[in-house]
Amino acid sequence: MSAGAAAGAECRWTACPECRVPQFEEHFREASRICPVCGHSARLGARERLAALADPGSVHALEAAEVAHDPLGFADTRPYPERLRAARQDTGLEEAVLCAEVTVHGRPAVLAVMDFAFLGGSLGCAVGERITAAAEHALATATPLIVVSASGGARMQEGALALMQMAKTSQAMAQLDEAGLLTVSVVTDPTYGGVAASYATLADVIVAEAGAHMGFAGPRVIAGTLGQTLPDGFQTAETLLAGGLVDDVVRRGQLRPVLARLLGAASWARDGRPVPAAWRETRPELVRDPDQVPGAGGDPWQAVALARDPGRPTTLDYAACLLDDFRRLRGDRVAGDCPAVVAGLGSADGVPIMLIGHQKGHDTRELVASNFGMATPAGFRTAARLMTLAGKLGVPVVTLIDTPGAYAGVEAEAGGQAHAIAANLRLMARLPVPVVAVVTGEGGSGGALALGVADRVLALSNAVYSVISPEGCAAILWRDAAAAPAAAAALRLGAADLLRHGVVDAVIPEPAGGAHHDPALTGRLVRAAVTATLRELIALDPGALLAARHRRYRRFGAGVPAPPPGEPTVSSERSRA
Repeated sequence: MSAGAAAGAECRWTACPECRVPQFEEHFREASRICPVCGHSARLGARERLAALADPGSVHALEAAEVAHDPLGFADTRPYPERLRAARQDTGLEEAVLCAEVTVHGRPAVLAVMDFAFLGGSLGCAVGERITAAAEHALATATPLIVVSASGGARMQEGALALMQMAKTSQAMAQLDEAGLLTVSVVTDPTYGGVAASYATLADVIVAEAGAHMGFAGPRVIAGTLGQTLPDGFQTAETLLAGGLVDDVVRRGQLRPVLARLLGAASWARDGRPVPAAWRETRPELVRDPDQVPGAGGDPWQAVALARDPGRPTTLDYAACLLDDFRRLRGDRVAGDCPAVVAGLGSADGVPIMLIGHQKGHDTRELVASNFGMATPAGFRTAARLMTLAGKLGVPVVTLIDTPGAYAGVEAEAGGQAHAIAANLRLMARLPVPVVAVVTGEGGSGGALALGVADRVLALSNAVYSVISPEGCAAILWRDAAAAPAAAAALRLGAADLLRHGVVDAVIPEPAGGAHHDPALTGRLVRAAVTATLRELIALDPGALLAARHRRYRRFGAGVPAPPPGEPTVSSERSRA
């Protein structure tokens, strides 16, 4: 037999579990078991997953403590010890999880990877001990923890002791929260039961691999016990994303760079919060004299029209200008994902930034899809969740305000709209990191302020900011919608008046004709203003930041200048009404 024939005889073939097309096993394995024909991601073993995520040569296994292997003396059709021996022989693993110190693109992490092939990735005493020990090692070394889950649930053969592992591992995750250490959960297919109801969903960031399924009860259990017909896409990664239960859905080949980006954000504060040299040389165009604001003294109603122009850049547009590598994070982990709020992590010249902003759109389709920039409670809770994460990691927060107001529909009221806004105001008042807010267009009512409690508030020169829209004010006080221009003048909602009253700290001049005439230049102007402002704030310790922020908001309403004589005020119009 020739050498070529011998090599061919030794080739092992496999088939894609989805499309059934035959593949060379070696090639399939080298491609991380992603089918080149249909794109399906087949299940990976723990060793394969570890190799795919960690830098080569960086894996240092963590020691595992001994636990009771058969605490109940359990037997079904086979004794439990016999099942364990078979699982170890079949997988080459001691248990259903591998834990190691690794680096991902040079960033250190503790990585715990589950293997579904080992008794369905079930959570028993040994798995719970290993996950907990990995979290404790992360705590001791001040290292982020990444858990890759694949499990059918708690291990039945260990009874209530398996159930207790849910509490044990959740307690370990809470210790990492208290220490300010990043935790990331990578949900792979499948993730169910006790694992889904403990550490897999307690992480700061939950990334679902494309094609994954996650839930507490599996579809067969639900259909069999309750007789319910399950909807299409039930418990899929994409459905979980739309429901606000995971931050992102990522294809297998992109998991490693996504994790590296998160690890990079987590390391910045621990590296001493370095400020890039480029920021020290930035000289932004900021106006601090109300009389020098472009358009000062002009028609306020015209300013409203400019602020609402659909051509103005949106938060997603600004994200591309402000940040070098923005990655959107989504969902409130309770009720949904709000299209009117865009949030995520990125960096500017190496400084990580949590960017959160209202999202409108440039045409009718986009405006409808984003609910015209009117956030639901889910949007405000998503913002709160990610601001809390920024505070935990020591990462600055930048918010972009552009909304006619919070959504006032029945669903929003039933979902606790007022509670969600109030919670954000309290949270932002005590957030221990620099916060910069920029009013980029329309700042409407509490829906705007829910992202606006900041150390510095900037506004574009054609932006407006008010307690109510001119139309709403006219309808209530003038009882005439046609009085909206008069209401706009009375509300003093333009950038010059906002600066005069100290509502904003500085104004960013827009290009001639407005931001929509040169969005690229507008983006550069906003980036320069934001980075220069952050440069000042990063130097302050959290105590000084919080004290100054408290003083900023404490002074409002004390000694506010009266409007010039002869001009109507909202209060005088109310008394006439």
